[in-house]
Order: sequence, then structure tokens, then C-alpha cells
Amino acid sequence: MERPASAPLSITATAEHGAEPVVKPARLRLTPSAGLRILAAVAGLLLFVLALEVIKAGARGILPLITSLDVSGPANAVGFGWLLAYGALSGSPVAAIGVTLLAGGALTQDEAFAVVGGSRLGASFIVLAVGFALYLARRRSADGLYIGVVALLTTFTTQAPAILLGLVSLRYGWLDRVSFATPSGLLNVTDAVYSAPVDLIDGLLPGGLLFLVGVGVLLLSFLVFDRALPQLEGEAEGISRALRSLSSRPLMFLLGGAVTLTTLSVSISLTALVPLSLKGYLKREHIIPYVMGANITTFIDTLVASVLLGGHSAFVVVLTEMLSVAVISIFLLVFLYRPYAKLILGGAHWTTASPRHLAIFLGAIVAAPLVLLFL
Repeated sequence: MERPASAPLSITATAEHGAEPVVKPARLRLTPSAGLRILAAVAGLLLFVLALEVIKAGARGILPLITSLDVSGPANAVGFGWLLAYGALSGSPVAAIGVTLLAGGALTQDEAFAVVGGSRLGASFIVLAVGFALYLARRRSADGLYIGVVALLTTFTTQAPAILLGLVSLRYGWLDRVSFATPSGLLNVTDAVYSAPVDLIDGLLPGGLLFLVGVGVLLLSFLVFDRALPQLEGEAEGISRALRSLSSRPLMFLLGGAVTLTTLSVSISLTALVPLSLKGYLKREHIIPYVMGANITTFIDTLVASVLLGGHSAFVVVLTEMLSVAVISIFLLVFLYRPYAKLILGGAHWTTASPRHLAIFLGAIVAAPLVLLFL
């Protein structure tokens, strides 16, 4: 039977035995849930770009605040980004703020890089917060806390040397020859769409308040965009089979990167570790390479922000961060994984062994960015 070429086909049998199959065009239906996710993704993207433009316009308005906090140099900037990520319970908005302040002239390249790196140090705190909430609710298991501590320790021990490596790279210009010219058409469209509303807001608000409005819109954009993303925690049953088959370090490393790339949020992908591990779908030793992979691809949205801002310096900052974290993580996975994993898991076990140990750990991770900020 000849098939019409106008539509996709599905084959069903007729009621009579032995009858020739009836070919019917398959109908593509967009469910309300899928439609809402698409709308949320578009709205989140539009708000994201608007927020970047508003923050860029208000960057100079917060120079007095940066000066009063004495945010000068990489060490101060790391503490600044670290604390902001704690407050936002997410690193992506803070990283976007860092590159936007660079584009607006409020930060140097080294300082912006340090803010981006600091944002990653504070981002994994959300996993510990979720684990602590589950611990209080159940009053019987510290597994969620353990997972959060493993995620934080993994991030701290990879991000810290990655920041040092990245600063050396920026100092000697290792990636200066790598360039990405933002298409002029994209910049023209951005200016045409956003210049009028940004100018209007800029005329109504002083610079400092304009910056705060931009930050609020940025957080709103991530909240809206989250509505378009798969709910990994609620779909833990659906991905359990895949997790059971991914027992090697390289595959878990790739999975962490892939999940974070899909969700564009390390907070979402790392938070999913808590219920998955509590239900036995994910072994504790698999958390480390998963977190390493997630900490690399989480910068994709910040890389997009650097492209939209149209600055070569911002693009190099984000690319340097991603490559530095990748180099350190792969080195540890290939050459030092067994002693490294033993150190991380042992540290997590000590931290969750008693409330006193946990209090010491929490005090240390809060004091560290404060010390860096006021050095």
C-alpha cells in the first residue's frame, strides 16, 4: 500500500481477521504540561537577558558598596561571590552577576573570575540544606547530611586549586587567543528589544537600586526557567535503572555533567542526589565523580551570559573557569582517586558523626568566606 507523504504514519489492524492493516496519520499533540514548560523556558530566557542588561546598566551604581566592602583583588572577590551564593542558595545567578559586573566596568578580569569561582564554592550549600531539612523531618537518618557534606567537600577541594590555576592562566594569557565574537545580529536584536525598557528603568531608579532590581529579575528568571525543567527529585524512580548501570567513575562523571547541562542548574542536579541516595539508587562513592561533572557544565548558562554581553574578556573568564575545574577534576579522577575519595568520605563521616562536629564544619564554611572578604 502506498503511503501518503503528508504526515507521519501509524499502523493499526482492522477488526477482521487477516485484513490488511489500515494506515492512519499520527497526530502530534502538545500536552498542556509540555506547552507550559515551553512558555516557561521562553519567559525565563527573556527575563534572563533583561536582567543582564539591567545589572550591566546598574553596575557602576554599586561601586561605592564594593569599595566600602573593600572588594579588591581575587581573595576578596572569592569571599564576595561565596557569600552571595549562600544567600541565593544557587551559584548560577551569582556567576552571571560576576561577568555582568565585569562588562559594566565594576570588576577587573581577575576579580570577576574570582567571583565566578566563589559562586561555585557556595552553590553546593543547597545540598546540605536539603539534607539537614530531611534529617530534621525524619529524626532518624543523617544520610542526607552526609551527601551534602560530600558534595561540599568535593566542590571545595576541586574549586580551590581550579581558582589558583585559572588566575595563573589569566595572568599569562593562556586563553587570550581563544575568542568568540558575538554575532552582531544578536547584539542588534538585544539592543532593539531591551534598550527601551532598560533606559526607562534606568531613568526611574538610581544606580544602586537599579542593580538590585536587576538581581531580582535574574533570580526570577531562574525561578521561571526551573518550571520548564524536569523535576529530577520527583522522577527518581524513572532514572533508577540508569543509575544502577552507571557504576564506573567516568560514567558518573559524565552523568553529573549531562544532568546539569540538561537542567542548567547545579542546585537541581545536586539536590537530586539526596533522595536518590536515600532510596538506594546511588552509592556514596558515586557522588564524588557526579559532583565533579556537575561543577563543570553548570557554567554553561554563565557562558551564554558572557556571549550575550558581547565581551571577549567575560567569555575568557568563564571558559577559564570551566577548563580549570575540568583539568583539576580529571587529574584527581585519573591519578589520585582512591586516596582522594578516602579523604572526602572520611571527612564527611567525621562531620556527620556528631552535632558538635557538624557545628564546627558549618562554622568553618561560614567563617572562610568572611575571612576572604575582609582580608
